[in-house]
Amino acid sequence: MQSQQGQGETLTPRQQKILALVVRNYVETAQPVSSKVVAEQSGLGVSPATVRNEMARLEELGYLTHPHTSAGRVPTERGYRYFVQQLMGRAQLPLSERRTISHQFHQVRPDLEQWMRLAAAILARAGRGASLVAAPKSPASRFKHLELISLRETHVLLVLVLLGGVVRQQVLVLNQPTDQAWLSTVANRLNDALKGLTAQDIRGLLPGMEGFDGQVASLVATAMERYDAHEMGQVYHAGVEEVLAQPEFSDAEGIRQVLQILEGQTILSQILDEVRRAGGVQVL
Repeated sequence: MQSQQGQGETLTPRQQKILALVVRNYVETAQPVSSKVVAEQSGLGVSPATVRNEMARLEELGYLTHPHTSAGRVPTERGYRYFVQQLMGRAQLPLSERRTISHQFHQVRPDLEQWMRLAAAILARAGRGASLVAAPKSPASRFKHLELISLRETHVLLVLVLLGGVVRQQVLVLNQPTDQAWLSTVANRLNDALKGLTAQDIRGLLPGMEGFDGQVASLVATAMERYDAHEMGQVYHAGVEEVLAQPEFSDAEGIRQVLQILEGQTILSQILDEVRRAGGVQVL
């Protein structure tokens, strides 16, 4: 596999193999990789001196660099990017692991937020790193269904279900006692009137609604608006412990930088927005 990079240079198959070995060794050890190690692992049948010359060429092209205190090389950002885009290939999870993941999703209730958290945890474990997960952005949430359940004489549980499976609950306190039959009648009317509507659509209907119907519809619109505002920048992440277990994050400064990025919702949202705009798999 060959790919045109940067300054019109094409990496030879041997250079690609050497770069891949340097990246993999450095990821595993966080130590500069020597030409001797690469020569022993490459299976190319060439001497360390030949490998050293190729590594020097890769450094000239910007794929490798070396610390001043070491003769070994480490990947640059360009080297990592080339490795991911051109050399890694695609791996497929074993059938047993795919079945386990499917079973895990079937064990949680159909709630989008729970699915996002579970997806982040599964990705972090499978990839042995940090994962970022966000729900697909839609223009606005839409009403699917509501239930009004009598708890006590004046206390009512409002259960709101949005299209996509999101569930919201709220306890209402009424001025006078009521019964379940009346609450079910109100819920049926509202389900017919609000089906498929956005919060803005529901707000437009409020002037024509009276009494308890209007109060519940207003609460529904408010809950949907809060959900929409919350989801605009909501990012779920997992795998901090996986990242910190990597050898390159053994120092306190590395740990601080990782935590700062993963706890910064603005940065994470910007990363995911860039991926959404570009589409497909991206190397950032």
